[in-house]
Amino acid sequence: MPKVTVDGQEIEVPEGATVLQACEMAGKEIPRFCYHERLSIAGNCRMCLVEVKPGPPKPQASCALPATDGQEIRTDSQMVKTAREGVMEFLLINHPLDCPICDQGGECDLQDQSMTYGRGATRYRMNKRAVTEKYMGPLIKTIMTRCIHCTRCVRFSEEIAGVDEIGAIGRGEDMQITTYLEQAAEHELSANVIDLCPVGALTSRPYAFEARPWELKKTLSVDVSDAVGANIRLDSRGREVMRALPRINDEVNEEWISDKARYQVDGLTRRRLDQVWMRRGGKLEKASWDEAFRAIARAKAGKDIAAIAGDLVDCETMFAAKALLKACGSDLLEGRQTGMDYDVSNLAAVNFNSTLAGIENADAILIVGSHVRWEAPLVNVRLRKAAKRGAKIFIVGPHWDTTYPAEFLGTDLAVLNDLPEAVGEAFAKAEKPAVIVGGAGLKGAHAKALALASGWNAAFNVLHMSAARMGGLMLGFAQKGGMADIVSAKPRVLISLGADEMDYEPFADALKVYIGHHGDKAAHAADIILPAASFAEKDGTYVNTEGRVQFAEKAVFAPGDAREDWTILRALADALKVDVGFNSFAELQDAMIREVPALGEEGLADYGALPEADTEAKAEGSIGAYPIKDFYLTNPISRASAVMQQCSAELLHGADMLEAAE
Repeated sequence: MPKVTVDGQEIEVPEGATVLQACEMAGKEIPRFCYHERLSIAGNCRMCLVEVKPGPPKPQASCALPATDGQEIRTDSQMVKTAREGVMEFLLINHPLDCPICDQGGECDLQDQSMTYGRGATRYRMNKRAVTEKYMGPLIKTIMTRCIHCTRCVRFSEEIAGVDEIGAIGRGEDMQITTYLEQAAEHELSANVIDLCPVGALTSRPYAFEARPWELKKTLSVDVSDAVGANIRLDSRGREVMRALPRINDEVNEEWISDKARYQVDGLTRRRLDQVWMRRGGKLEKASWDEAFRAIARAKAGKDIAAIAGDLVDCETMFAAKALLKACGSDLLEGRQTGMDYDVSNLAAVNFNSTLAGIENADAILIVGSHVRWEAPLVNVRLRKAAKRGAKIFIVGPHWDTTYPAEFLGTDLAVLNDLPEAVGEAFAKAEKPAVIVGGAGLKGAHAKALALASGWNAAFNVLHMSAARMGGLMLGFAQKGGMADIVSAKPRVLISLGADEMDYEPFADALKVYIGHHGDKAAHAADIILPAASFAEKDGTYVNTEGRVQFAEKAVFAPGDAREDWTILRALADALKVDVGFNSFAELQDAMIREVPALGEEGLADYGALPEADTEAKAEGSIGAYPIKDFYLTNPISRASAVMQQCSAELLHGADMLEAAE
């Protein structure tokens, strides 16, 4: 390992490290605008200048200079100080200096670094240049006069998202960053460029002029829009969540989140259920909690009660419902509301066993029945990394626009019974092969895919789409025959825990009790509506598709008469005159962890070894379509979101969105 000296301190650095990384290892702060740890090196901004010996007698860009044995690096010399002041002066020559009206104010790299490394005055007396605004879609607001040409947004779009939609035109002072033909940026991760932009050139259009960062309360949470469980931070003011931002977690989401995770939060204040409703004479009318509980108590008889968990609920809510049903003598629990009925006797067989970070090291990947780009955009980022490292990727299912080279094998699942020779060769040569089964392939190909993975000694992965799925399976929310078993049981009372994607027609004779937070599909079918809290309005445990247990904190209070789900179920237990064994959230969590100890430890749960594969298994059926029809409108929160509705209309369905004159 090379040894370098940084400001008189000798350190060892890894092979291939840059001078900038060596300085940071020595505890020195190096200013930068274009450099980012997850992007390629551009060397555009020159803000990271340092003095290096041996070398030319001039400052050098530390981000692009390899660290070699014997280097003497100075980060605090007069030469370095003067050079950085000069660079900052040039960067500010054309900057509009409109910090008071800029949404980046208070969290702007240019503001911070100009205060620390700038001269404090300018010698430029000529007119500043101006750049016409670029339209980048309904999510990204542009004021490109502020742009300092760091090209972070360009590199992110090309290297991480895999969509070449942003680039530079012109040269020198005429250089401009723009989208292709000035069209909207149409991919699921587009708004991450807002976080990457070190100035106010790219800001959030829906959040424009809403709040300043110092006004906001910051709460650690987990994204529930898919099963990846991206780590997010909810920024709230009063009782309203203002925005969601990514948190760094290299094992889950690195530092990216999908556009849906970022912008569906405006749906938390729209179409909310904030009081109790009961259906009388075919119409929903306002009611009290006591009236609702009495009606449920009258309808319930012994074991004739079932509970269906939706896609967004936390583990504590599901456990509270399970405890209630157990006290009533029922075990009719189901979380696969859309009718899936795969075998859950071994949770390792329905888990993403490669782990999200591990899948990018695979060198041959077979994807069965998953539109990964819509079902889990952050997993798609990992697959793109694997492809860039040389992985061969094969997909069974209808065609979708991948962001990496992939070969589609058709929509007939029977192709798995006799795979093309090229697939067999690729997996035979692979050192770290992997199989991924999505929601569209579970019913007809789960056993066969498991057999293939076993034969190839490949990692077997199931990619879920629901934030509640793995937690529900750990808590036993799965009948052997799926929803069909619940239907055949003909329960007199059906408790829907935010289950908005299921078909309620088979339960026409049951009393349908909806415990949820939005007036969505299930609320229209319900006989009794009990207003509950969303994921942002309660503490809760979630388990992602790789079996990672994570805890989300309460950011704001629920509106009106809405209550946290577990308190509703606890009060319902009193109405039904049964004992559920808990009276507080802490007691509920303790009881849940006693039953499923893995839910008490954050991190990957241990599901044991995969079951022995059935070598005689055959795949049958075909995939006509993937479960997700519209990326932006997959759950009650996103369907209530005005921003997500606009994205769906403009980016997916081509509607021309009219904007008010500014």
